[in-house]
Amino acid sequence: MQQVCSNALRNSVVTGLGTVLLATGLSIGSGEALAKPFLLAQTPSSAKGQPALSVEQARAAANHILEAVKTRNANLRYSQFSDELKAASSPSMVATSMASQPNLYSWKLLSIEGGLSNTTVEASLSTSRGIQELFMVLNSKGELSGYHVDRADEAPSGVARKFVSALSMGHYISARSYLSLSLQKEIGVASLQERWYFLQRQTGAFVAINKVVEVETTSDQKLLLVKTEFNRLTESLYIILDSNNDIIGVDFPSDQIVSKQVR
Repeated sequence: MQQVCSNALRNSVVTGLGTVLLATGLSIGSGEALAKPFLLAQTPSSAKGQPALSVEQARAAANHILEAVKTRNANLRYSQFSDELKAASSPSMVATSMASQPNLYSWKLLSIEGGLSNTTVEASLSTSRGIQELFMVLNSKGELSGYHVDRADEAPSGVARKFVSALSMGHYISARSYLSLSLQKEIGVASLQERWYFLQRQTGAFVAINKVVEVETTSDQKLLLVKTEFNRLTESLYIILDSNNDIIGVDFPSDQIVSKQVR
């Protein structure tokens, strides 16, 4: 059973390098994986159906999107968003996000996988920071409804820090790209935005990320604690990564008494 807020997660105990109480909070992921060391998003395989886009349509849409990225055309890039993504962004926000991204030189489309309502296109990008693997999720109109960048070579602490930083700046589309594609199926941009707002209603406005600590590591999962300062208190946010550094679980604590017990 998939669920965004898991009561089991709120009271679960993580064992290994130490016992870590996951504080009562706003959790993202699946409650079914509690038998494993960490919370793991598990999305059941959906039945295969006809792709929402033909291969030719998906290829054309993907090339159109990447051309906007290459030319840094923020207005065009924004126009290619799905309605949900547009509601959480603006051309000016897209321009700001683009300014922090590497230059895109060229790309090669590797695979196109059709689903019941969306089509996923995998591409290899040649950028000013080297080769990057990108997955774009397109809706039936050929609009971008989500994306994910392969970050397997990055430091886990850097991934967790960038995720929280993107949330703090209101870049919810970018923040969602750090989630695994499976978890993105559960968590839309609007839902992620709502959860960040809900956290700040209790903690006050975001101030800074103080420290990122890798609490526990197994062969296939990593639990990181992001100590985050808000204007009313300092909270510990828990980020769970898989072996590819994709975020597969998030716990935004809201119970101040319990969270203060976590060190």
